[in-house]
Formats: sequence, structure tokens, C-alpha cells
Amino acid sequence: MEITEVRVKLMENSEDRLRAFCSITFDSCFVIRDLKIIDGMNGPFVAMPSRKLTGHCNRCGHKNYLRAPYCNQCGTKQRSGGENDGPQKLYADVAHPINSECREQIQRHVIEEFELELQRAQQPGYRSRYDDDFDSDNVDVAAYAEPQAKNLPEKLPPPAPHFHQRPDGQTSSQRGGGGNDDSFGAGVF
Repeated sequence: MEITEVRVKLMENSEDRLRAFCSITFDSCFVIRDLKIIDGMNGPFVAMPSRKLTGHCNRCGHKNYLRAPYCNQCGTKQRSGGENDGPQKLYADVAHPINSECREQIQRHVIEEFELELQRAQQPGYRSRYDDDFDSDNVDVAAYAEPQAKNLPEKLPPPAPHFHQRPDGQTSSQRGGGGNDDSFGAGVF
């Protein structure tokens, strides 16, 4: 497995220890988003994407976040974990490495890219690539950004209509716009 790309979105005005979000691409074909770069005691570290855990209301069965004081559906006071239960896990990782070698590889690549992104942010005209489309094999992003610089038209032509085969063997456009198609949903697209 090879880390082929890391994209970083700096959090400049964050009041807590969160320094940035990042995404990481493996083998140019698999992306994991929303890793966090957090200031730790020994410098920045990478936290894996996670989600808040939920529990069900005893009265109505509605899902609520753990430790929510009241049900979001019916307003019933929620029971929190008992005192003897120990600390309650509030978050679960969505994706994470399963061995220390992989964790260290991810940590090293992400922190290196984070430091480079901090340097790029000092340059005039800086723009984060974090939100750019990851499907760059099909789109020349630079061509859309500055059409005059490449002698391209101001507006791109509309996409060609897509056709599909109907059960009666005829071809019809999914764009709609007339036609004699009486079938359910005809002309919706």
C-alpha cells in the first residue's frame, strides 16, 4: 500500500487544539477524509475520523447521542451510565490503521504535508486543495479555473443527453422534453 496524496485544510482561527483537517489517498484509488491534525504535548498528531456513538431513548426508542441529558424526540430525561460502569466511550473510529507500522507511516506523511501546507499558506494567492474534486483523472481543474489563459470558451457546452433503451426497444432521452413516452416518470430528468 502506498500513500499517493495528502490534502490539508488549515484551521487558522480554531480556538481549540485542532490545527487542520486532511484527506489521504492510498494507491491513487481510495480516499479517507476528515482525519484531524491536533496540537499535542509533543507536537502535532493525527486523529482518525470518528463518529459520535448513540443510544436509544427508553420511552420512545429515538436515537440520541450518548450522555445527552434529554431525548431529542420526546424530551424525556435520559439516564446516563452508572457510576460503576467506568468511563463511557463516546466516539468510535470510522477508519483506522490496525498496526503501529501503518499508523506511523500515515502520521509521518500527514505531518510532513501539514508542514508544507503551512509554508504554502504564507505565499500570496494561497488556496487549499482540500475541497477540490478527487476525480481529477476526468477533469482538468486548471482549465476550468482560468479559461482565458488557455484560450478556452468562457462557458463550457452543456453535457450531451444520455440515452437509455426502453423495454419496447426504442431509445429515449433521459433529459425529457417532449416525446410520446407515457411511462411512469417520463420526462422527470
